[in-house]
Amino acid sequence: MDKRDLSTLFRDRLKLLLTRSDLNQSAFATAVGIDRSALSQLLSGTSTRLPRAETLLNIAAEFKVSLDWLLGLSHDEGVTGEIRESLEIEEAPDGFDRTLLAKWHSEAAGTKIRYVPAGIPDLLRTEALVDYEANITNKSREAQAGETQYRIDYTRRPETDMEVCMPRHTLEIFARGLGVWDRFPEANRRQQLLHMATLLDDLYPTFRLYLYDGRMRYSIPYTIFGPYRAAIYVGDMYLVLNAPQPIRTLTSHFDNLIRAADINAHEAASFAQRLAELRF
Repeated sequence: MDKRDLSTLFRDRLKLLLTRSDLNQSAFATAVGIDRSALSQLLSGTSTRLPRAETLLNIAAEFKVSLDWLLGLSHDEGVTGEIRESLEIEEAPDGFDRTLLAKWHSEAAGTKIRYVPAGIPDLLRTEALVDYEANITNKSREAQAGETQYRIDYTRRPETDMEVCMPRHTLEIFARGLGVWDRFPEANRRQQLLHMATLLDDLYPTFRLYLYDGRMRYSIPYTIFGPYRAAIYVGDMYLVLNAPQPIRTLTSHFDNLIRAADINAHEAASFAQRLAELRF
């Protein structure tokens, strides 16, 4: 991790401990064995230097937090108790409102969610497309419809900030009725694209869709829930990354996809509208 990032994370968590403690700066400094001026310097951000190991140990011991958490290397504060694995495998059960995905969305409320979908983004699907995809995948139609509605409701919250990035060619293939959509009627495809255009316009800017050239870039489907976790979709299960560094790496990958986009968020609704008007 970059030294400046490490220093910033430490400072943020030190400020959090100070706020929680209900102590003034003098009393807080005394509790961890440093003077007030040293504490002020640590809180100011004027230097990227970290305190001595002894001071770090004193802070962790006094406020019952782990050194990894204090230094931003883990999201788990506790010194004891269950330790979260840096990589977990979670099944993707039916009933979206009861799944971990819904919980993760809820926990990440107020932070940015980044999403690379496996196909047409869930919250942009019509009922006809939900039914069609449920039939060809042998999945619960009710569960998929519930997931779509949950994501729409979530996106309408005032604190929502969601970015979606996907290949432009996925929509072009869909519009032509190719691939898995070869038996989805043309009228339904057109309705789907118009529905998408309407929602993209309605939900902007809290929901922003970017489209990149799939011939130039590639990405597996995944979702990043703020700074907390990333879930990589591998078909009926998720690989869940909890450690800060891989989450930052995936975030950087996502940001690069957006930089490569040739259809930006304010253009996505018009692009879907144009596809709906084409005749193949």
